[in-house]
Amino acid sequence: MREKVNIKKEAPLYSTITGLTFAQVDTWFGHTVRDLKMDIIYPEDSTKHYPCIVWICGGAWAMMDRSAHLAYLTELARTGFAVASVEYRTTNETLYPKQLEDVKAAIRYLRAHSERYNIDTERFGVMGESAGGYLTAMAALVEDPVFDVGEHTEYSSKVQAACPWYPPADVSSFPYETPLQAAAMPESLLLGKNVMLHKEEALKISPVTYVRKDVPPFMIIHGLEDKTVPFTQGERLYEKMEEAGCDVRLIAIEGADHADLQFFQKEIWQRISGFFHEKLGEAK
Repeated sequence: MREKVNIKKEAPLYSTITGLTFAQVDTWFGHTVRDLKMDIIYPEDSTKHYPCIVWICGGAWAMMDRSAHLAYLTELARTGFAVASVEYRTTNETLYPKQLEDVKAAIRYLRAHSERYNIDTERFGVMGESAGGYLTAMAALVEDPVFDVGEHTEYSSKVQAACPWYPPADVSSFPYETPLQAAAMPESLLLGKNVMLHKEEALKISPVTYVRKDVPPFMIIHGLEDKTVPFTQGERLYEKMEEAGCDVRLIAIEGADHADLQFFQKEIWQRISGFFHEKLGEAK
């Protein structure tokens, strides 16, 4: 069969770059350096500037794979965004706040190279799961310039919307039975101290501490049956933001455990796309 069709040029071409270096950091006890990398999916449309969403992978701050969810991030990008999945140092390399510094460095890099990727520098969203949800919340809530370390510090690391998935919102309040149990847990490894024995310091690195009225809009997504990061963590962040008069919503997923399959269904990603379009707008 021979067929002749007329296809309208309505959507831009989206290209993917993997393994793009955005910063260099000290490693091996300060003797050497290594690259921090990102994957970016961007529209090849220089006639417009697109809102950008930064994705942060989870993994208990101990491991991460920036490319693990590229299939979903690509579909999100094609609804009208540039999307970058960024690497950060894990707790076997360094303690907090280096992880937050790495995320902020990635945001500044994207602003510095916004023309290359057709990004609107005034419209950034951030999203991540679990440990990445924690870093999502911290990137949106913490605006102290002390965390802007490295290159491109003339650019802002602020974001305009945040979507944390099942975030550890108060690392001082995880329900551990004994200090011995808490000592080996991810939150203690992030802090570098036992969170049960150093609650004041643990609270200082917790997203709930930085809630105030003028923070960016949040959409928190959490499973009601989460056995790793209890639902009460996301709920506490939501309640504290609501009390402060913030623009915040909480999506509680029935029957969902930590990182469960429900989070990767079309309905959730449509809600995410809708949230970011509502708060960041369309390409223009």
